[in-house]
Amino acid sequence: MDSKFVPPPSPSRLGWKEDLRKLTVFNQKLMWVYGGFTVLTIIAFGMLTLSLHAEMLRGDRAALGVALFIGVYWVLRIAVDFLYFEHKDWPNGPGFVIGHVLLTLLFTFLAATNLGLVIWKVVVR
Repeated sequence: MDSKFVPPPSPSRLGWKEDLRKLTVFNQKLMWVYGGFTVLTIIAFGMLTLSLHAEMLRGDRAALGVALFIGVYWVLRIAVDFLYFEHKDWPNGPGFVIGHVLLTLLFTFLAATNLGLVIWKVVVR
């Protein structure tokens, strides 16, 4: 059995450019806007987590509200993955499987840490 490392999939390996060309111009722009806002949201989550770290650990209400929102966002993302997508929807190949598993683990970690913080500060306190 060959034990070569298979890199996770990149947008080029997913064929996004080809798929986008099949859409109308409006839908192409809509997908770029949705994608851009999703990336911006994820970057904002990271920046807010870093900048509000002390406030979150102190249990400040606004910071816990942000942590709650971030945690719910990732739980819903995981739920969509399991309840809406089907296995056959995902591209084939070990790189795609590994990438999917790693992303799901990351999303689970982000949801658990944010919601765990809220539970620790609100329920356990």
